[in-house]
Amino acid sequence: MLKKDPLQIIPFLTYGTKDHLYLRGRALEDEDIDLSKKGWFNLLVNSWKRFETDEIRNTVIQINIHNTNFELKTDAEGYYLKDTSSEIDINTDSEGWLDYTVSYNDETITRQIQLNNLFTGKMLVPSDSAQFGVISDIDDTILHTGVTSRLKWKVIVNTLFKTPLKRKALEGTAEFYKLLHNTVNPIFYVSNSPWNLYRYLAFFLKSNAFPKGPILLRDFRTPFDKTPKPELAHKYHEVYNILNTYPNLKFILIGDCGEKDAYIYLDVVKKFPNRIAAIYLRSVDHKKRMKRIQNLFKDYKELPVLIVDDSKQAIEHAKKHNFIS
Repeated sequence: MLKKDPLQIIPFLTYGTKDHLYLRGRALEDEDIDLSKKGWFNLLVNSWKRFETDEIRNTVIQINIHNTNFELKTDAEGYYLKDTSSEIDINTDSEGWLDYTVSYNDETITRQIQLNNLFTGKMLVPSDSAQFGVISDIDDTILHTGVTSRLKWKVIVNTLFKTPLKRKALEGTAEFYKLLHNTVNPIFYVSNSPWNLYRYLAFFLKSNAFPKGPILLRDFRTPFDKTPKPELAHKYHEVYNILNTYPNLKFILIGDCGEKDAYIYLDVVKKFPNRIAAIYLRSVDHKKRMKRIQNLFKDYKELPVLIVDDSKQAIEHAKKHNFIS
C-alpha cells in the first residue's frame, strides 16, 4: 500500500518539419493501467487511475535526437514541450517518422524508472510527395461516444465502462482513412478529449487499423489548474498550428454534426483561404442539430462539403474529386 509507483514518460505522437521540432509528452507515475482488463470494477479502477494522475512536475528531462541533446523541464502538470527551430539533420523512417528518446535527467530522483529510463517518442515529417493532409475529429466521427446524448451520459458509460478493444469504429471509417492516407498523406487526429485518454485512444486507433498519425488532445483543467489558460479554444489552436506548419499543403477536414466541428471548420476556411480542399461531416442522431447543420451548408459553394450517413458515401465523393483513386 505504501510502495511508490515507478516513474514513466509518455511521449505523444507529434508532427514537425525538417527544420522545426515539435515534441510533446508527459512525465507521470506508472499506475499500471491494463487496457485489456475486463469487468466493471477493473474498468472503473482503470478509469480512476487514468484521471487521478500523479504528475512529475518541474523536473529536468533530456531529449536525444541523432546524438544531439536538449534539456528542458516539465511544467506544473508534468507536460514537456519542445517547440523550436532546429538545424539538426533530421532522418526519418520510410513512413516519415522521426524517432527520439527522452529520459529523466535529475540526479535527485531515487525511485524506480521504467524502461531503464529510456522512452521513445515519434514526430511525423510529412513526405514531399504528399498531395494533401487530413485533419479529423475522433468523437462521433470515427468512434461512437454518444456526445449528443442527454447530459452526455453515453460518453460517461462508454469511457468508464468499456475497454478500447470493446469500442468499435464507425463502419468503414478505417478503410476511408487508409484510402486518403495512401501511405504518404498525413492524418492528424484532433479531439477535445483530455490527454488522460491518450493511451486509450492510441490503442483504439491502432487496434482498428487506422493510419498512424499525431494525436492531439487537450489538458484536463481543474479549478486549481496552475498552467496558463490557452488563448484559443483547443481545436482552433491545433488546426491553426497544423496549417501554419505546412503552408504549402492543402487539407481535408473531417468531423461530425454533433458539436461545433462545422462552425470551427467554416472559421478555418475564412482564416486560411484556398487551403481547405473539402469538408466531410458525419450525421448524428439528433434532428435539431442535423437540421441546423444542413441549413448552414444549404447554399454553400466555397468548396466541396458532404454530410454523410456512412463511409461509402464519403469514399464515392472522394473518388469523384480525385482525393482517392
